[in-house]
Amino acid sequence: MKLLFDNNLSPRLPSLLVDVYPNAAHVALVGLQSATDDEVWEYAREGNFVIVTKDGDFNDLRALRGVPPKLVWLRVGNCPTSRVAALLRRHQAAISALASDEGDGLLILA
Repeated sequence: MKLLFDNNLSPRLPSLLVDVYPNAAHVALVGLQSATDDEVWEYAREGNFVIVTKDGDFNDLRALRGVPPKLVWLRVGNCPTSRVAALLRRHQAAISALASDEGDGLLILA
């Protein structure tokens, strides 16, 4: 399972979570810091990433285009990166299930 963190999340997350999500990346670290949502979507689709975001626009894209890519939508508002990392650690099993599930491709975490 590969996670792709959106611009609205810290670029430190891949290194903070390398022990549980070793193939995670951040858009800024793969040259997509100025990319549109459509470009990020296509990169994630082609690379078999699950997008992790706080942005509801990706849910709109998922509703229009279906999956892949799948989406983890964080509904946590402004909070420290450590809280986001802890949330992703706590829900590792659910995120893993999402990646292998044939369902609608959305997991909302709050």
